[in-house]
Amino acid sequence: MASVTYRGATRLYPGGTRPAVDGLDLEIEDGEFMVLVGPSGCGKSTSLRMVAGLEEVDDGHILIGDRDVTHLQPKDRDIAMVFQSYALYPHMNVAENMAFALKLSKVGKEERMARVKEAAKLLDLEPYLDRKPKALSGGQRQRVAMGRAIVRHPQVFCMDEPLSNLDAKLRVSTRTQIAALQQRLGITTLYVTHDQVEAMTMGDRVAVMKDGVLQQVDSPLRLYERPANVFVAGFIGSPAMNLLSAKPSEGGVVIDGHHLPIDRETTAKMTGDVTVGVRPESWRMVGESGDGLPVRVTVVEELGADAFVYGQCDLDGVPGQVIIRVAPGRVPRKGETIYVTTDPERVHVFDGGSGVRLSA
Repeated sequence: MASVTYRGATRLYPGGTRPAVDGLDLEIEDGEFMVLVGPSGCGKSTSLRMVAGLEEVDDGHILIGDRDVTHLQPKDRDIAMVFQSYALYPHMNVAENMAFALKLSKVGKEERMARVKEAAKLLDLEPYLDRKPKALSGGQRQRVAMGRAIVRHPQVFCMDEPLSNLDAKLRVSTRTQIAALQQRLGITTLYVTHDQVEAMTMGDRVAVMKDGVLQQVDSPLRLYERPANVFVAGFIGSPAMNLLSAKPSEGGVVIDGHHLPIDRETTAKMTGDVTVGVRPESWRMVGESGDGLPVRVTVVEELGADAFVYGQCDLDGVPGQVIIRVAPGRVPRKGETIYVTTDPERVHVFDGGSGVRLSA
């Protein structure tokens, strides 16, 4: 096993005007499950492929353990890649697909089959070893791709959106299996996804990227509770955080004449306009006489244990849609106007210009 280190790693594609990955500094600990997440084009897959040796590093260094692998060939890096497309050989059965890399490495037949059987047992693939890929479901094919990586006993797993071809229900069950398997094997894993729910439920830590730049790296809970800037705040969380433009006032902020309370420590840091973030579960409904924001209900989602209200607020600085989580027994009707506020300790405040977090 080994750690993975990016030291100012940069990738600029020929003809590009800005780097796809710009000076990435990131340390992935030995045995850690690190998830790279961000919107399309943010540089997460390029970062992964730089570790695998599938993309050049134009500046900086990449280390696996204490070995600089920046300019090594992929075959010399002791990594195993799991792709989105499975990349299985259709003419080979499951056992042959899983053993193929070992065969190329001149591993003896007995040891090859021993490793295949061990991986098949871990992945519940024992009944399928003689089947061809076309006779397998999408989830089974993905487990074969995982098995092909496991049998190599690599130092690092690199997984590039391996669940994106699966349906929603299978994606949930497979991500649980992958996380449990990684914990059992203890192999350092770098996992790329655009799905922030996947990132939050699988990673020991999550690295959020935007435009090739690392925005924040932390545990899933810390990312949710203390986003470093407006981008992370809006990207992490489902449904998304409500982001509102506001002006400082005595004891809080004002949104088009409506007061929202802010804690004193944060208020002291505000020097101009700010962006206020409120999670859907942090709103609470108040009576019309209260100093709440008026929201006209347009859509109601009742999900059993949870209920979400989507509404419009016509105040300046409020986005087109406001999302509020409500108790299942207190769901307002479509077309109704409700009034919401929140508590000072549940408000996230960001500088209006830089987007950097001001809240404690």
